[in-house]
This record gives sequence, C-alpha cells and structure tokens, in this order.
Amino acid sequence: MPDPIESKKIVYLFGAGATHAELANLEKDPGQRFLEKKGLLTANMSKRVMEKFRARKANLKYIKMVSSVSGDINIELYISLIENNKIGNWEKTSRHLKQLVKKDIESILTVSKKKRFYLHKALLELHGHKNIQDKEKLIGLISLNYDDVLDDAYRTVRKEEPNYCFDTGKNEAIPLLKLHGSFDWKSVMIRGIKRSVQIIPLGVNKQFLHIPYNSIWIRALEILRECDILRVVGCSLSQNDTHLIELLFNAHIEKGNSFEIQVVLPHLILDRHSLDF
Repeated sequence: MPDPIESKKIVYLFGAGATHAELANLEKDPGQRFLEKKGLLTANMSKRVMEKFRARKANLKYIKMVSSVSGDINIELYISLIENNKIGNWEKTSRHLKQLVKKDIESILTVSKKKRFYLHKALLELHGHKNIQDKEKLIGLISLNYDDVLDDAYRTVRKEEPNYCFDTGKNEAIPLLKLHGSFDWKSVMIRGIKRSVQIIPLGVNKQFLHIPYNSIWIRALEILRECDILRVVGCSLSQNDTHLIELLFNAHIEKGNSFEIQVVLPHLILDRHSLDF
C-alpha cells in the first residue's frame, strides 16, 4: 500500500494589490477613473497624496530640491530622499506626508465597503475544507499592508483574534504577521504591557529591530523556512521591498533547499511584465 501523500505547508504573502483587488471587485468598471480615485496601488496613492501636498505652495520648494514640481513621484522614494538628505524642515514634512497617506487609505476603505469584501474571507474558508486540508496545511499569513482587511477576514472566518506574534510566547493559532505594522495597533498587549505600536513608516530604509517588529520578523523567517509553497497575492516585490527580498533569500538559505513561489495575479498583468495589480 503506497504511503499517504504529505500535505504541503502553505504561507501567503499579501501586498497592496490584494486590498486593491477587493475594491476593484466592487466596481462595475474598474478602469482608469477607478485607479485615479480609489486605487490602492503605490502609483495611484502616490499621485493622490502628492496632489494634496503640492496644493500648499509652501511645499513646492521641498519638491524642487529633489524633483520637478510636476509629474509622477513615488511617495516611498520621495520620503526616503527628504529623510536621508535632511532636506528643509524634513521631519515635519515627512510626518505630514505619512499622515496624508494614512488619511488617503482610510478614506477609501470605508466600513460599508469593507463589509462587502469577500476575497480574503473566501481564501481562509478554502483552507477550512477537508479536501483542501488533506493536500495543504496553512501555516502562516504575511502582510505588507497597514489596513485591517485581512485581520477582519481572520476574525470572521476563524472566530478568534489574529495571532500577531507580538512576542516569542507559544501560540497555536495561525500567525498573521504584519511586517510593516497596522493603523489600528493601539493599546495592544505586548509582553504583559499595553502599548500603542507605531507603523513602520513609508520609505525605502525601514528599521525592524525594535519591539514588536523584531519578534514579528523572526517569526516570519521561521514560517518561511518551514513552508513548501509561498503564495504571493498582490505584491510587486519592488525596489522598495529590499528587506522583504532579503528575508525570502535568508529563508531559502536556512531551509537548505528552495520553497516554491506561486504568484497569484490576472493573466493581463503578466502580459504587462508586472507583478503588481
């Protein structure tokens, strides 16, 4: 009698495109107007935020120091430039830009819209079916997003609070590892103390060595080292994600052999040679 087939260990990695896809699914015509007004990809969000930033004439001098005052500017690269080069009143400017980003995302992800989302829920429900569990074992969820779309799906489907791995204590629940933090981590319990956790702000040079991010990133390395398949949903793995790429590389090395990476995206995007959707 043949040996039973061992189930594959699965980890999911969600980027901005995953939440963007939830929004697009509600639209009758998710075309250019949708992208400009409600799209959550970095390019869409950057354009809206920079338009608001440019609206104050006093800010134009800061833009002129690193770029032209018109045209597209990647918000992460722009924040990195003014912070690294200490341009003008850089601390106040950087803080203002990050607040504009937060307001932009939260204004689009309204409660009424989020109630209609189902893609993240459907994915978690899929792994609750016996015929899938015989073939695959979900061991972790990794997110680069500040929003709570995946968190809400976790609560709804799994009927428990997400296991954010704020510390190294033992917790049997499936980890939900938000590598850059979350807008709603206020008064969360970490190592017996209530804390309000700041997000890892936009920018290329991100730092992850302080509590609770040191624990979160170590746990991410552990589950990636353990997994057989990493499914990437709506994540571009761009030049702004060097720390994430390094994490994947280190996980491959520590595992001793490679894990499979499956990219989930529409065929149309493949034709455009892009991983971001």
